[in-house]
Amino acid sequence: MVQPTATENERPVSGAPVPGRAWLMLALATIGFAVNFWAWALLSPLGPRFKDSLDLSSFQQSLLVAVPVVVGSLGRIPVGALTDRFGGRIMFPIVSAATIVPVLYLGLAGHSSLAALLVGGFFLGIGGTAFAVGVPFVNAWFPPARRGLAIGIFGAGMGGTAISALTTVKLVNAHSMSTTFLITAVVLAGYAVAAGLLLRDAPGRTTPTEPLPRRLAATFKLGITWQASALYAVAFGGYVAFSVYLPTYLKTGYGLAQADAANRMAGFVLLAVAMRPVGGWLSDRIGPVRVLAASLAVVAVGAVVQSFTPSLAPVGTIALLAMAGALGAGSGATFALVALLTPANKVGSVAGVVGAAGGLGGFVPPLVMGSLYGEYGTYATGLVLLAIVAAAALGFTLTGVRSAVQGGDRAPRTGPGQRHHRAHTTA
Repeated sequence: MVQPTATENERPVSGAPVPGRAWLMLALATIGFAVNFWAWALLSPLGPRFKDSLDLSSFQQSLLVAVPVVVGSLGRIPVGALTDRFGGRIMFPIVSAATIVPVLYLGLAGHSSLAALLVGGFFLGIGGTAFAVGVPFVNAWFPPARRGLAIGIFGAGMGGTAISALTTVKLVNAHSMSTTFLITAVVLAGYAVAAGLLLRDAPGRTTPTEPLPRRLAATFKLGITWQASALYAVAFGGYVAFSVYLPTYLKTGYGLAQADAANRMAGFVLLAVAMRPVGGWLSDRIGPVRVLAASLAVVAVGAVVQSFTPSLAPVGTIALLAMAGALGAGSGATFALVALLTPANKVGSVAGVVGAAGGLGGFVPPLVMGSLYGEYGTYATGLVLLAIVAAAALGFTLTGVRSAVQGGDRAPRTGPGQRHHRAHTTA
């Protein structure tokens, strides 16, 4: 049941104590997110290798790395709603254990043909749903004034893609194709057991009682669902698109070796990961609208600069890293907005839909980039399209989203042991 609305005079207590167990739960959730994202991103660094060994077209290679993204994205909708109902203590071990199956399949048998890779990649998408488990789990543990930072720290678990980028190609080259998949499966199994033993849902967690279809229908009626989805499709979608396609882009556009391209992609990912909690922290202090506006402006400018294919040293590197930082900060700010405007018992459902939009936002650009490059032999058009989309999202942030925040359309919140408060809304 939705909790009573806070009064106009209530404000977050910035120094409100956070239970020590909350930080432990945040750490465990972040590790789980990183491990599952590591598995989710296993195919991306190997894309160029499969292109050569299986004689794939640019579009087929893009499809291969994009399939886990779209499945993991759409799966967040039901997984987020199930987390609202059953809690992260149950859902984290289930998602982690289920991801082991496609990881073992791909490592042991499913890498000999495009069809087999697509089947394995489809089920590998399960790992991407872990995001929709962690957001409501973490949100319930923290008071309103700390939720932007807490969810931002949790979101840094997307750095699991950097683990994949830094280790996958090296392990395959040094040992065999199965090695990296077997190691990932063991880590997933270890986390599933640890999560089952150590995770605890927050005291007083709001549990919905309505049937799943009714809860999802109510979620789609919330304005924040659509506002945050649009922004996350650009911010996190842009991050996902770069993280899965950047090795191909650098190898094809700049002639880099596969290992060099994977290392540079890891640097892009690490900066975006580091900036995500910064975006949440800044949103707690100056408001998510300002952070989002600044982030989207940087993305638009960076995409325009990169569309001219400047030399990597230093202009191209600066443009790509600036976009990485902006996309990370914008992703953190988007979920600070979700924590600000979403009813407590619908955070998982909203997070699932918004997370799906972000993943789908990352599914489309690799396909577009691959198709455009195959047709015209240049990535310029795709980057110009990114700049246009970022500029449109900036305009939406400064109009519709700002209006929603300033208009007082805010949801009530409770943290463990806290009375009702309004979250900071300066935009």
